[in-house]
Amino acid sequence: MTHTNKATLTRRELLIQLCKLLKEGTIEDQIDRIPLNMRPKGNQSLRCCIHKDRAVLKYKIMALLGFNVDDETDELTSLRDYVLRAKQRKSLTSKVMTVVDEACSSCQQGSYQISNMCQGCEARPCSENCPKNAVNFINGHAEINHETCVNCGKCMNECPFHAIIYRPVPCEEACPVKAISKDEQGIEHIDHDKCIYCGKCMASCPYGAIMEKSHIIEIFQAWENGKKIIALVAPSIAAQFRQSMPKVYNAIKKIGFYDIIEVAKGAEYTIEHESQEWSEKMHSGCQFMTSSCCHAYTELVNKHISELKDKVSDTPTPMFYAGKLAKEQYSDALTVFIGPCTAKRHEAYFLENIDYTLSFEELGALLIANNIDIEKMDNEINMQFADSNVQFFAQSGGVTDAISKKTGNILQSEIINGINKASIRQLKQIAKGKTESNFIEVMSCENGCVAGVNTLIKGKQALEIFKKNQNEIGR
Repeated sequence: MTHTNKATLTRRELLIQLCKLLKEGTIEDQIDRIPLNMRPKGNQSLRCCIHKDRAVLKYKIMALLGFNVDDETDELTSLRDYVLRAKQRKSLTSKVMTVVDEACSSCQQGSYQISNMCQGCEARPCSENCPKNAVNFINGHAEINHETCVNCGKCMNECPFHAIIYRPVPCEEACPVKAISKDEQGIEHIDHDKCIYCGKCMASCPYGAIMEKSHIIEIFQAWENGKKIIALVAPSIAAQFRQSMPKVYNAIKKIGFYDIIEVAKGAEYTIEHESQEWSEKMHSGCQFMTSSCCHAYTELVNKHISELKDKVSDTPTPMFYAGKLAKEQYSDALTVFIGPCTAKRHEAYFLENIDYTLSFEELGALLIANNIDIEKMDNEINMQFADSNVQFFAQSGGVTDAISKKTGNILQSEIINGINKASIRQLKQIAKGKTESNFIEVMSCENGCVAGVNTLIKGKQALEIFKKNQNEIGR
């Protein structure tokens, strides 16, 4: 579904309100008023009543404070209490996503439905081709018996009038690994033993019921305590703000970050090591090697395609190396990865060089809360940008291109542009050796990181802005 919708805008408004209260130092006193201010009495409600709307907002705020919704043990616990708990929190969790059950209650189980376009034709191919005899005709109109229907879709494929439609559950349909499903109350739950943290369920939910757990509280706490915080900025940021990179980086520093290290700097190390690793594997007789930069992909292999494990590069991701550079340069500082990716939030939990993460949405909220206009920032900045060899690392094909240049253009590559059910089948065939390629690049998001689930600008616009900024900066 489109990422410009009211559910997305609600999440962003909550982030902005939260950041403003943190910036003003009034969060403990004012946070419980956010649901009331956003859904005032007398306004038309989105759900059954204004109280339901406010409850949904409360639980979404809980996620932005870094809690799972099922952390609640008492419904009367105020948001102020959760703020106090968040400020006392000593550790994070690897479960980076949570389902707001109050918001997740309207999607019925996915099924095929007969529309009023049914002509009751004599051929009746829908009924004749149903393997379970689940399609019957009543008063000349087809009806599906959902107790016997197995959702094979043959009726829809056979109908000459396109009168049969499939009504999906958006999050379940988007999940490539069947990691999200309904319980007996109709509420979706994420199976973290299956989840690869691609974020596709969150992006597809029309109710905004799936939320990332934010690190905003921890980051503001660090600023309040006078900590140096180094921003590790993903290269895909070049597609996000319609402004030059010096202006964007100056805006990030104005928020309060002590310094910036491009994650593309880390990518230089990744390419160096991954190119060498590829050469060694080819000389040792390996048929192929796959990339390792996308954490959602490596989680996919670890949890669902174990036969590919020995084919995945052992080289750490650019985020790992960028964090390492930051810790070597600023041993007393905290590091915050800023990027477009839900999976990176999960990866960061396991990396000692990465303390916290921010999405591009959260960065946008911070800029608004601080009244920072990127367009008015200085267009000059004193920093050395990453090497040109990794300038297009954030788009699909960028890793392949960089390694190909490093190894002398001798790669025979195959690019998996987005993880979905079809590409997973393709990867399972590749795992059996059914490929002519010796290097396989895999990105979870179609078009690469520039199309991540936490980006503000999507599609062709994002790619055009990204290429323009990279070319202008002359990396």
